[in-house]
Amino acid sequence: MSDLVIFSKPFRVMSQFRASGDKLTLSKYIHDPALRIAGRLDYDSEGLLLLSDNGHLVQKISNPQFKLEKTYWAQLEGELSEQALLSLQSGLVLKDGKTRPARARMIDEPENLWPREPPVRYRAAIPTSWLELSITEGRNRQVRRMTAAVGFPTLRLIRVRVGDWQLGSLKPGEQQLLENVSS
Repeated sequence: MSDLVIFSKPFRVMSQFRASGDKLTLSKYIHDPALRIAGRLDYDSEGLLLLSDNGHLVQKISNPQFKLEKTYWAQLEGELSEQALLSLQSGLVLKDGKTRPARARMIDEPENLWPREPPVRYRAAIPTSWLELSITEGRNRQVRRMTAAVGFPTLRLIRVRVGDWQLGSLKPGEQQLLENVSS
């Protein structure tokens, strides 16, 4: 049994503890030196980040061989087309190979979503749409590359679920400790 921390990573925070120039890191929020990060979340992405004091659990969460599903909400530039949605669902070819099929569906802007600072740039002539995308891989910037490949760049990306763990109502910078989690 081990501890698991569910953390809501704010926008523009590095998913690491060591200093990185003038960029904020997790050390501003998490102070337990026994915790290790289970997977990455890009500097410009927000949402669910898991940390644990158990190396086996960290490996199980972050290693793609276990195919743990990760779910994201993505605000996209433009009105997402049915064809783009079908392409995401069937898998598409990126520079590093074909992606596994994804679960993808259009959603309304999520309720109770915190404002991002700074906000996504508003442009009256260009509408946005929201996508819920679930993948079982963890390639570098995969969701952003997938949405760009189908013609709808990601403006905002929030991870809301990894496996059975969910972000829930945590706001940026908040965390929840789960004790005695089995690996």
